[in-house]
Amino acid sequence: MKYRLVVLLFLFGIVSGFTQTKVSGHVLDENDEPVSFANVIFKNSSEGTITNENGRFYLESDQIWETIIVSFLGYETLELKLDKKVAFDLKIILKESAAELDAVVLISGKQPKKNNPAIDILRKVWEHKRKNGLKQFKQYEYDKYEKVEFDINTIDSALIKSKLFRGMEFVFDQVDTSSVTGKTYLPMFINEAVSKVYGDNTISKEKEVLQGNKNSGFSDNQVIIDFVDDLYSDFDVYDNYLKFFDKSFVSPLSRTGIQTYNYVLSDSAFIDNKWCYNIIYYPRRKNELTFKGDFWVNDSTYAIKEINLQATKSANINWVKEIYIEQEFEVLNDSLFLVKRDYMLSDFAFNKKEKSRGVYGKRTTLFNNYMFDVKKDKKFYDEEVYYYDKDVYDRGDEFWNANRLEELSKDEKGVYKMLDTLKTVKKFKRLYNLGSILSSGYIEFNSLPLDYGPIFSTFGFNEVEGIRLRTGVRTYFGRNDIWRLEGFLAYGFRDDKFKYGISGKWLLDKKNRLIISGGNRRDVEQIGASLTTSTDVLGRSLASSSVVGTGSNDKLTSINLTSAAIEMEPWRNLIMRLGGNYRTLESASPTFSLDYNTPTGIASKIEQFETTFSMSYFPGRKMTGFGVERYDANDDYARLFAQISLGNKNMFNSDFDYTKLQFSYLQPWQIGGFGRLTTTIEAGKTIGDVPLGLLSVIPGNQSYFSIYNTFSQLDFYEFVTDTYASLHLEHNFNGRFFSRIPLLRKLNLREIISVRGVWGELSDGNIALNSPTNIPLVAPNDEIYWEYSLGVGNIFKIFRLDFNFRGNYLDNPDARKFGVTGTFGFHF
Repeated sequence: MKYRLVVLLFLFGIVSGFTQTKVSGHVLDENDEPVSFANVIFKNSSEGTITNENGRFYLESDQIWETIIVSFLGYETLELKLDKKVAFDLKIILKESAAELDAVVLISGKQPKKNNPAIDILRKVWEHKRKNGLKQFKQYEYDKYEKVEFDINTIDSALIKSKLFRGMEFVFDQVDTSSVTGKTYLPMFINEAVSKVYGDNTISKEKEVLQGNKNSGFSDNQVIIDFVDDLYSDFDVYDNYLKFFDKSFVSPLSRTGIQTYNYVLSDSAFIDNKWCYNIIYYPRRKNELTFKGDFWVNDSTYAIKEINLQATKSANINWVKEIYIEQEFEVLNDSLFLVKRDYMLSDFAFNKKEKSRGVYGKRTTLFNNYMFDVKKDKKFYDEEVYYYDKDVYDRGDEFWNANRLEELSKDEKGVYKMLDTLKTVKKFKRLYNLGSILSSGYIEFNSLPLDYGPIFSTFGFNEVEGIRLRTGVRTYFGRNDIWRLEGFLAYGFRDDKFKYGISGKWLLDKKNRLIISGGNRRDVEQIGASLTTSTDVLGRSLASSSVVGTGSNDKLTSINLTSAAIEMEPWRNLIMRLGGNYRTLESASPTFSLDYNTPTGIASKIEQFETTFSMSYFPGRKMTGFGVERYDANDDYARLFAQISLGNKNMFNSDFDYTKLQFSYLQPWQIGGFGRLTTTIEAGKTIGDVPLGLLSVIPGNQSYFSIYNTFSQLDFYEFVTDTYASLHLEHNFNGRFFSRIPLLRKLNLREIISVRGVWGELSDGNIALNSPTNIPLVAPNDEIYWEYSLGVGNIFKIFRLDFNFRGNYLDNPDARKFGVTGTFGFHF
């Protein structure tokens, strides 16, 4: 261990030699209380930082500096001489100044805001923001280079000696020190991308054409690339809210910023021959999604020249300890400031303790070669790339040397070599495969183009099958396969029966995404778990397997389903599908009846062929992949679905003629600093008399899990309809109100409110047809059935608890007036 520690310290010494001055410390007042958001700067320079909420700071420069200046309103400015280039853990005491205390009252917003010059300048920024940047041109295009790196941070001797890295000690040759936090880190992954961006403000369209992509050790692993793109989405500092990790942070340039931040006019200086003001900002309250930092504003155009943003550690966000952002703007002429460089660092960790180990995610984006008002046809922006271009992911050194807008550092170059070596280490392969299994749910067979899974569906339980074991496989040659087969085999120990399913799909035409599919499944399922019918032949509802519930889960159906379909995507995100299916339905439980009347008596089995035509539209959806299966790159888009289904007695000796109409619309809404609202509207009507197995059952929820789009206080088959309309509203405030309650503030809890309602009716003909069943044929037609929930999320960062209340129909037999449900999940 001593040898390794010496080697590590030697490496740190080498790295330290590259940086001329490093300073870290703790700024306190005379009562040993931390001074948050104090300004720390090298004397006679514009290089500085701000202390965090605990009064700690780290500052680094490529130049040699002999003095730092520490200041904050209400305290005397302190100049501290540095005895050496590297000075860590300084203890700095600031003395209060009575004169400055008056300034704090004046500028913090406690007096009229018109007397704060920083806020006066901020208002000018608002007035001019539409005239700054790319928005002042009709069309624009530019070159973009993006570099993303992931590093393990807080490297110490314990980590080097740990079993995790035994046999892989050579990776520590790449240890470096962060210029933002001062922590040691080990680069583990780097991804580079070069692209050309085109935009047209007149039609609000933008298109990015990828010209080259390279990452360390993972070749064309699109899963990692998609994760990176989703993690670091683009943003505009002029927007009122900046979205990071699915959370909306209040921008310091926001029109609501005055209510959220304190602003201080700190300095003024020439930057690139432009006179600029320096404004420091920091949050008024803790535990909100806010930043601290400063920005430089030009005195004539009121455009931002430089800005840095650092998320406050008390911000209600999980798994992220630090967020640090820098943006530099280029002066192209007297009135044009365009972003030149964007840098973002995130510190992912299990907790926010100072010494906790985590992973840095760093993104550097550079912009160059701006061109304006070069008009392109609207079709150009609508065209998609339909074929996977392997050359894009296999560019040579000559391409990268010519297109990198920033040279790789020595350590970054070393990452490529290190990962090539790691791929030959068996232990690393095992760790990588384990991560792949957990993320995809499938186990890969190295010798065959097959995957086993999904592993999370291996075990199940219900009243009919008892313990259920399931095994499944799928073909997998690669992410962009044009065809795929998958199947499963399951066994229930109580009913002593095997179930199976097999399906296949084939992408015939990539341009219009013409796909044919088909399959067969024999299974036991909880019908009526959702109002909108699934188009997946192997799809099985979560309600079909519930280990623990609020009541008996015996209303299960034996289903034999055969389907075939053809679908196409003639326009982006608009999918048309024509299908046909033949199903046999009968009760799987002796305590549940699907009986219905026929001219010759009572029947228990339904045999029905159905033709379906559906249209799905997903405005704003971004997809990745080029094969028969593609993957969502975002989740903040609307989902519209409409389907007509025709039952025909003349096909395959079916039992009924009917027409079924269905519609659903799901829309997520980002409500700025008030969180996220999700709304869903569903409506449907069945024309014709049909048995219970073909009617629309209002989806109840007898499990203890919170399941969106179901009614938590309804039992299965409590309401049955042939005409229905439902509305679901769920709002997650992301801790907006809990953060203002002192006793709850530190827990970072999140408040969730849900309201659900449904109206429906059941015709006399359907009631008469289904009279033999033992299910009460009741529809919520007297009044809209409704219920609501008050939820607390982010309990221990992973758990959500919902308290559900039934609004009416309290006289129904065994009506559940109140219930508690919960769910687990990993969310930022």
